Amino acid sequence: MNKRVVVFGAFGQLGVELCAELRLRGYEVAAYGRADIDISSAERVEKAVAEFDPGAVFNAAAYNQVDVAEREPMAAFEANALAVRNLALACRQSDARLVHFSTDYVFDGMLGRSYTEKDAVHPLGAYAVSKLAGELYAQAYLERPIVVRTSGVFGVGALKTARGNFPEVMLRLAREGKPIRVVVDNVASPTFAPALASRSIDLLERDLDGVFHIGGGIAISWFDYAKIIFDKAGVQADLHPTDAREYRTAARRPKFSALDNARMRECGIAPMPALEDAVAAYLAARANAL
Repeated sequence: MNKRVVVFGAFGQLGVELCAELRLRGYEVAAYGRADIDISSAERVEKAVAEFDPGAVFNAAAYNQVDVAEREPMAAFEANALAVRNLALACRQSDARLVHFSTDYVFDGMLGRSYTEKDAVHPLGAYAVSKLAGELYAQAYLERPIVVRTSGVFGVGALKTARGNFPEVMLRLAREGKPIRVVVDNVASPTFAPALASRSIDLLERDLDGVFHIGGGIAISWFDYAKIIFDKAGVQADLHPTDAREYRTAARRPKFSALDNARMRECGIAPMPALEDAVAAYLAARANAL
């Protein structure tokens, strides 16, 4: 197996974990952030992939400003869809595998249970449409892409990004001593970035293909997730439940978009860690990073 790999989006909270795990497994990694290569440039993507001649390309780059995408849908589509087409074409020309990361937002959240890979998609807004289009472009141009849908990713790489992640927002609000209101009627599968990176590489190394769900392994409301964060951090917070009606946003969001990792189980991939353990591991890694 060619152990040369390109990672786009290498400096986000998933990208840093992919690079670390790949190097730990003996891969030679070419790591690119947006400042290095804008993947919306087909010419630059083709040149980077052809020159490195990788066995695989991981795409952890994404436009994920869900509400802003309603004002600028073309920016979201360019980054999340057309850029994936560029990557797929470059992989096809270089005979490289593509591992592309998508989202639970391709579902409308109306099913009332966790989604498996067999469930029908129905995106609710510009961001979600752009991410689904990225999946379709990968599948249109490549015979055996790996498309990984995930949910609510959190990792210490967020400490170096402007937007952070949900645990960081909760911890900051607790430090400020303000009342914290978190929705109790939106359910997802918060996913620990190192575990997501590891399982995604496992899919590649086992020569699998198709769509896989790699969510955190549990369906949980954001309110209950916040309680776990404060409990594991040993933080007293003025936390209160609310509902989505209090927080009107430009984009519609799926109410219940938790992911069932059905194909992972079928293929014998290790299950994701319990959320309580993942949050504890996150907080430990965070303490070492600060």
